[in-house]
Amino acid sequence: MDLFSNIENEESKNRKDKIGQTDIQYIKSASILTEAKGFMNAYDYTLNPYSGCSFGCNYCYAAFFARSNDEKDNWGNWLKVKENALQLLIKKRKKPLINKTIYISSVTDPYQPIERQLELTRSILKELLAFHKPRLVIQTRSSFVTRDIDLLKQFEVAQVNMTVTTDSEDVRKAFEPFCPSNKSRLKAIKEVTDAGIQTCITMTPLLPIEDAVKFTEELLSTGVQKFIVQPFHPDKGKFVASTRDIAFEQMKKMNWDDTKYAKVVEIFRKRLPWLGEGKKGFAPI
Repeated sequence: MDLFSNIENEESKNRKDKIGQTDIQYIKSASILTEAKGFMNAYDYTLNPYSGCSFGCNYCYAAFFARSNDEKDNWGNWLKVKENALQLLIKKRKKPLINKTIYISSVTDPYQPIERQLELTRSILKELLAFHKPRLVIQTRSSFVTRDIDLLKQFEVAQVNMTVTTDSEDVRKAFEPFCPSNKSRLKAIKEVTDAGIQTCITMTPLLPIEDAVKFTEELLSTGVQKFIVQPFHPDKGKFVASTRDIAFEQMKKMNWDDTKYAKVVEIFRKRLPWLGEGKKGFAPI
């Protein structure tokens, strides 16, 4: 049965086409598993249940993979649901993805706000668990990942990466205005960790930090033992639409530069149990 048959047959009139600032489209995708390349080439596949992103972080590299300048400039204002994603994955049952490394997701967040209604990511996890048994890394900045603890606990090899880029809500609002709060993300990853699931906090990119020592205490309080950090390069100009000025104002206000980044990372190295940097930190588990 089609994942969306109940919605289409019984609730099609109520299917959401907008959440907050984000317009939502429902599309048929040609594929759901993509051979991993570039930064993620250590994995076998990447899997993206959605295209676009409701969170719309203004520095997001994924915006620059958008198919048009309009989509790039309106990053955060559009989301495409791959409504046949489960059916595409079901077709893989004849050749199960045993021990294949899969990264979910590379150019979107698998826990979009619409996921609460559609349960698309959850249906994919159920399929992978029942028929494939891959090695998973889930990358998100949403506290909603806790909904799927029951499934994630059953995978032999699975890790949840939670992106937390700053300790400052002012910074978070400047760079990630539509994302969950820092506090909610840390609370969520603690819950996942406490459930016995392997976890990691990814500070990628690391945005301006108010108090590095206090921040490490907050990070350690989650019980997470693995951390990844990457620098933020504003000089490369990869900002969505007209957000560059907002970002630079916040960075100037906090005197954030390469020197300060290096000092913060040094504190992390001394206080955190394991710290990976860049691509090596994202190696498959």
